[in-house]
Order: sequence, then C-alpha cells, then structure tokens
Amino acid sequence: MAFSERKMPGICSVFLLVVLFAHSCHGFYLPGSYMHTYSTSDTIVAKVNSLTSIETELPFSYYSLPYCKPLGGIKKSAENLGELLMGDQIDNSPYRFKMNVNESLYVCTTSPLNEHEVKLLKQRTRDLYQVNMILDNLPVMRIAKQNGVSIQWTGFPVGFTPPNSNDDYIINHLKFKVLVHEYEGSGVQIIGTGEEGMGVISEADKKKASGYEIVGFEVTPCSVKYDPEVMTKLHMYDSISPVNCPLELDKSQIIRERERISFTYEVEFVKSDIRWPSRWDAYLKMEGARVHWFSILNSLMVITFLAGIVFVIFLRTVRRDLTRYEELDKEAQAQMNEELSGWKLVVGDVFREPDCAKLLCVMIGDGVQITGMAAVTIVFAAFGFMSPASRGMLLTGMIILYLFLGIAAGYAAVRLWRTLKGTSEGWRSVSWSVACFFPGIVFVILTVLNFILWGSKSTGTIPISLYFVLLSLWFCISVPLTLVGGFLGTRAEAIQYPVRTNQIPREIPARKYPSWLLVLGAGTLPFGTLFIELFFILSSIWLGRFYYVFGFLLIVLLLLIIVCAEVSVVLTYMHLCVEDWRWWWKAFFASGSVALYVFLYSINYLVFDLQSLSGPVSAILYLGYSMIMAIAIMLSTGTIGFITSFYFVHHLFSSVKID
Repeated sequence: MAFSERKMPGICSVFLLVVLFAHSCHGFYLPGSYMHTYSTSDTIVAKVNSLTSIETELPFSYYSLPYCKPLGGIKKSAENLGELLMGDQIDNSPYRFKMNVNESLYVCTTSPLNEHEVKLLKQRTRDLYQVNMILDNLPVMRIAKQNGVSIQWTGFPVGFTPPNSNDDYIINHLKFKVLVHEYEGSGVQIIGTGEEGMGVISEADKKKASGYEIVGFEVTPCSVKYDPEVMTKLHMYDSISPVNCPLELDKSQIIRERERISFTYEVEFVKSDIRWPSRWDAYLKMEGARVHWFSILNSLMVITFLAGIVFVIFLRTVRRDLTRYEELDKEAQAQMNEELSGWKLVVGDVFREPDCAKLLCVMIGDGVQITGMAAVTIVFAAFGFMSPASRGMLLTGMIILYLFLGIAAGYAAVRLWRTLKGTSEGWRSVSWSVACFFPGIVFVILTVLNFILWGSKSTGTIPISLYFVLLSLWFCISVPLTLVGGFLGTRAEAIQYPVRTNQIPREIPARKYPSWLLVLGAGTLPFGTLFIELFFILSSIWLGRFYYVFGFLLIVLLLLIIVCAEVSVVLTYMHLCVEDWRWWWKAFFASGSVALYVFLYSINYLVFDLQSLSGPVSAILYLGYSMIMAIAIMLSTGTIGFITSFYFVHHLFSSVKID
C-alpha cells in the first residue's frame, strides 16, 4: 500500500497535465492549409462543395441545380481519398473577388426554368439543402438570428419556403463579407507538404513585405426578383447597384416554370485583428458545437474513481486468495481443494482450447489493427496534424494506418493461433481470414449503401474507379502485410501455459442465471466513459458540425482502454470463481459488449436528435454506417479486454504451486 500511495501523486500530476494540455491546446493550434498572402487587387476564386442536408444526408453536386457556371468551364479540384469517400465534390465557381476591392457584380441569367428544374429546386429547398462555398480553404459562414440569439452556420440555403405557403423562393443574391488581416513580414516556415501543410509564423524574420491574409468568410443570402429583360443585356462581372435584401415576398424570386433567374453578388472586405492561426476559432466555437468541458471532465473523473475502487478491491481479493493458498502445506492444499470451490479448481481446464478458436484469433487480429489505427490517429489529431481545415485527411490517414497495421494484425492472430493449437499449421488460412474479415464486412455494407446512393444520383456514391483503388489497396498492401505479419507470428515463440490441461473437461456447476447476462451488463461501464464524446462525434458526422477536441478524445480513449481491461479481468475472475473455465469468449465480450450500447445509442440519436432526417434511404444510410462503427468498436474493445484477461489468467495460475 505504501508503494501505491507514493505513486499516486505522480499519476495524478500526469493526468492533470494531460487535461490542461487538452484544454489549452487551441492556443497554439495552427490548423490546416498553407498560408496565402494576397496583394491588393489579386484575384481570388471561391470554390463550391457538394450540396448537403441534415434531412437526407445525401450530398449532391452544386451544378446539379441550374446555377451559373464559370467562364472557363467547370474544373474539379484535386481530392484525396477521404474527401471522395465522404462525398465531397469541390469545383470552381463563377464567384471571383479582387482583394480589398468592394464590388457589386452580375453573374448570369438562366434560361426559362423547365418542369424538371423547378421540381428539383423545390425539392432541394424543402429538404433544407445548403450551398457550401470555400474561400482560401475557409467554409462560408452564415449568421442567423433566432429568438434574439446569433447562431452561426456553415453554408447558406438553396432557397426558403415561407410559413403557411406552398411557394418556394430561391437564393439568388449573395452579400459576402471577407475579413482580412494585414500582415507585414514574410517569415513563414512550412512544416508538412502539399496543399494541406501547416504554416508557422516566424517572429524572427520580418522583411516588411506587406500583404493580406483571409481570416474570415461570411455571407448574407437574399432572394431578389430582377427584370430579366434588363439583366440579360449585362455580361458576367458587369457592375450593378448594391442591393438591399427585400423583406417582402413579392420582391423575392419565386421558383416556378418559365421564370428566368438572375444571379448577382456583392463583396465587402473588412480589416480584422484576427490572426491567421486563429481564423478557425469562429468555426470551432459555433453555437451547438461547443464542448461541455466540465461535464466531460466530471464524467471522466467519476468513471476513473469507480474503476479504481473496483480494481483495488479486486487486487486485494486475489492477493488474499493466493496468500492463503500458498501458505498451506501440500496435504492442507489437497484438503482445501476438496472442501472449497473457486478458481483454483479449474487449474486443469482454464487453458482448454475455446470453441471457434480460429474465429477468436481472427477477431483479435482485426481488433489489434483497429485499436492501433484509432490510437495513432487520435494522437496525431490531438497534436494538430489532422485539423478541420484538412478536409478528408482524417479518413485518409485512418485508411493508410489500417493498411500498414495489417502486419500487427497478422502477427497477433497467428501467435494466438500457435498458442491455442501448439503448432503453426494453418497460419496462412488464419492470416487470410484476418485480412478479409473486417474489411469484407465493411465492403459488403458499403456496396449495399452505394447502390442506394447510386439510385438517388448522389455525389456520395463511390465511383467505380475508386472501388478499384480501394480493392487494389486492400489486396496489394493490406493482405500481403497481414501475411508477412502471420509469417513473423510463426517465428515468434509461442506463449507457454503455466499448467497442464486435463484430458477430460471438468463439469461446470449449474448457475441460477445465465452468465451471458452478466457479460452484456458489463458493457455499461465502458459505455459510461464514451457516451458524451459519442454525442459530439455523431453531431459532427450527421449535423455538419466541426469536431476538434481531440485532446479530450485522447483522454477518453485512455480511460476506455483502462476500463475495458478492468471490466474484462473482473468478469473473468468472477467466472473462474464459480468454476466456469470457458472464459475466452466471455472475456472478449465483457468489454466488447459496449458496442451493443453504442449501436442502441445511435438508434436513440436517430430517433430523438435527428428528427428532421427524412425518408427510408437516409435512415438506411445512417444505420449502415452506425453498424460499421459498432462492429469496429466491438473488435477493438473486445481485443483490449481479451488480451488483458489472457495475461491476467496466465499470471494468476503461474503463481499457484502445482504438484
């Protein structure tokens, strides 16, 4: 006890430092893209991303609607693997600005709307689709007033439908406000590569090279009815008079057949004191996405306290049992074995091969791969290498890590296979199964969802070319590395059991209640560490909010690992105490059962927090992606619990004197 008391202040200090780091990291966090400095009158072109809606979750191309097209034609921006999988489609747009030049400009007038275009515009308007524009890698922000409170949103609506009306009106005039910061000095050191590198301002080098950085991008959308006869005489980028957003519906542009819609915009440049590294703060502190720091910290402390109590009581119980058992002589031990029941009586069966041993090895291998991927990704994100500005980088990084961690998956699965079987025979089959089990499940689910998206003509559809890319990555990188890991597993020394296994299995005493009930209930404690962060993660995925508190997510991950390990060990010990030696799968699902609660919580989130989600297609997409997430969590947490329980059982029975 004295040793643990001496160590406790150090542990508390480390935990406190991690919490303080997570809380203060936004002070020096420099997210995203390489810093661009513009001179006065430099041309800046806004880009457009896919149209998105929280009602349908089906993204569509911006140019699927009758919007104005750029003079040089539509040009797609280079997209990474993550952006393609997320359904992003970034194109150029006709909206171009000149640095520090305030303008009011005409864009174009459409041809008369036909029936199909009217139907499409009305449908996108009533499904609350948002137009997502990007300027210098910053999403456009709209500030709306609700009950006297300013609420910030990214994007602006395609149109609007007045209350108690069947008419729809299109947004055709945009009032942009671009916030710029005057910068003197060109001391910019680039760390990282590519478009999404990070720029760090060097205070040492001030060369008085004046320029402007874009630190904000806001829009006020309007619907204005123009006279098409007058507007068609203008050319793109001709100047027009500034427009006041009309409040009367008869002055707004209605959506109906034979209407010709004119698109215009005006831009105002405003100097700001916001520095370039802090320009994302306005997005990360948006209303509704602010993290409840004290609530999260309170939950983490309670979970840590409860888990610590369980762990301390458990250690004292095991130590007392071992001390009593080892202090007896051989005759007394034999008499004690006859009189008492408990974990000591299953010494000849505790390492008996479990049912479906190959499946267990495969799931443990995939669990190691997923856990490693999640841990490395969150650590990199916590240190600012994967920011909201780097679109798709988080998903791309996760895929790359998963591919290369195949070597760890193959090694873990084959080494466990050798331990269970006592031979390396069949290791190739185990390695192939590891390489195909979880990716195969994901591939099947994504294929089904892709057919649904394809039928809806959504940009979220995975192109056939990307399918071939993913299959090539799977079979050319992941599978070979998993086989290499399996080969290394055959060369590694098998884990030797400390006791011999009897030829005849010991009968397990009958129980008043099924043991699986206790195993399923054990998942509630790990879920308690996860559910608050799960809410914010789901909100970032399905409600278009930014998730950026990776420092706290790292703490939650560490606590989740600790709690999963403790819960699994305690459940394993409880089963051994009632002479149930079939602990292998129960150790896995004691912590892995948290996935059941995650999936149920996802359904709860769908019913109560995504009430606006409309249509069976959207619900199927949501449940499909939630199923993938739940399976990944089950494999990861189950692996953590199983490995901890295995080494606990190994250590426990190696401490017992056996004749």
